[in-house]
Amino acid sequence: MQLIVQSNGTVHCLYGEELDLDQLGLLKISRGSLVEPTFDGCWTADLSPVDGPVLGPFQSRGKALAAERQWLETHWLPMAH
Repeated sequence: MQLIVQSNGTVHCLYGEELDLDQLGLLKISRGSLVEPTFDGCWTADLSPVDGPVLGPFQSRGKALAAERQWLETHWLPMAH
């Protein structure tokens, strides 16, 4: 889990349960994407909540989730602060 800590103490990360984030203080959690099935049984990761692209289609939800995480860690997380 990557944590980006600003000089004012604000922490940005992709939400996960690896750490108890409540210990860091007041949380503000927002959706980064929508991983949804398509009509033909595939999956997409719509990153429009963070002004990103729609990724996919993928053959499995797991592959869509992995692509979502990779995109967010590469493109959104470094810019979130």
